[in-house]
Amino acid sequence: MVDICCGVVNCGAEAAAMRSAEPGSGGARRRRMEIRRLRFDAESEAPAVEDEPSGKRQRMDGGAAAGSAEKSGSTSGGGSSPQHTVAAPEELDLSDRFPRFGMAAVCGRRRDMEDAVSIRPDFVGGDHRIPARHHFFGVFDGHGCSHVASLCKDRMHEVVAEEVETLAPGAGTPSQAWRVAMERSFARMDSEAVDGGGGGGRPSPDCRCELQPPRCEHVGSTAVVAVIGPTRIVVANCGDSRAVLCRNGAPIPISSDHKPDREDELQRIEAIGGRVIYWDGARVLGVLAMSRAIGDSYLKPYVVSEPEVTVTEREEGDECLILASDGLWDVVSNETACGIARMCLRGGGDDEEEEGGGGGDSLCSDAAILLTKLALARQSADNISVVVIDLRSKPKRRRTATATATTTW
Repeated sequence: MVDICCGVVNCGAEAAAMRSAEPGSGGARRRRMEIRRLRFDAESEAPAVEDEPSGKRQRMDGGAAAGSAEKSGSTSGGGSSPQHTVAAPEELDLSDRFPRFGMAAVCGRRRDMEDAVSIRPDFVGGDHRIPARHHFFGVFDGHGCSHVASLCKDRMHEVVAEEVETLAPGAGTPSQAWRVAMERSFARMDSEAVDGGGGGGRPSPDCRCELQPPRCEHVGSTAVVAVIGPTRIVVANCGDSRAVLCRNGAPIPISSDHKPDREDELQRIEAIGGRVIYWDGARVLGVLAMSRAIGDSYLKPYVVSEPEVTVTEREEGDECLILASDGLWDVVSNETACGIARMCLRGGGDDEEEEGGGGGDSLCSDAAILLTKLALARQSADNISVVVIDLRSKPKRRRTATATATTTW
């Protein structure tokens, strides 16, 4: 390259000398011939650079090969470069993919938004220990302030993943293992919320409890968590948020609200010396309108964080799962919510379903928004958070995956 550059400079000087010494057309002809020779020499010598390092030479060779491939492709393929196919299974089973979902959350008639929603695709699984991929959905309804609900949003999926991955293989059946993992996870989250572990349980600078003691003993949150896998749905609930499964057109509640006047909860509270006082509804010690929650250290041991866990096997008739805070369930029945969600999901027709894409979906979002608007129209006085998850089975289809095709899970 140095020789070439020097040649260019020297030839330029010689050409200037020619212009001054040889007037007329003969000099111009010689100058043109000199320029042609210079161009030819540069084109012929430029690729053969002996002093370049091997790495750079390989990159140049690769670029030349790519360039020749593009040229041959454009010649034989009508001007378009070839697309390289990537390996893909001939039959794509979409049951293991991240399901479609939609969510809506509004402050409603409350002064502050204290709800939080967490959606985490592929949060656990996909390896030799847990081959199947599982997806995490959670709704957390805070009270007293929002920072415990925010802590659950940021940490709950991580804690559940840790417990699932570290659970001993001899824990029993998968259902028993999930129950143990969920119970341990909720206990850890409660400990972090009460003790402020990792700084997550302490109030943020802009929250309403910043002037209270650092532990914020009057702050807590409900938690309804759903882990969706290809064969089962695991739901863990602590508080009065709720999960409802729509199966074959009928609503199936797969969680039970923890209200202080529920018979077994009332007996548990009174057995350890607590009281349920009816003050604008049943309340633990006349304060909290739920008997289980994460946080609320000032009400322990009457308010506990132990979740109720259900493991439901998936069936062909499963249509959708609805997770929502009590801002929805206080004014909308399970049947109405299920009917609205099914109506919205059917609006896309079969073509929409066969696309099979995972992630956010307009039909599920429409269902969540419509349920939120209905709760507002019915004068719900609380924050409202709704998540709608499409559980309809997707057919196996043959497809050829290319470099420009949608990435599959």
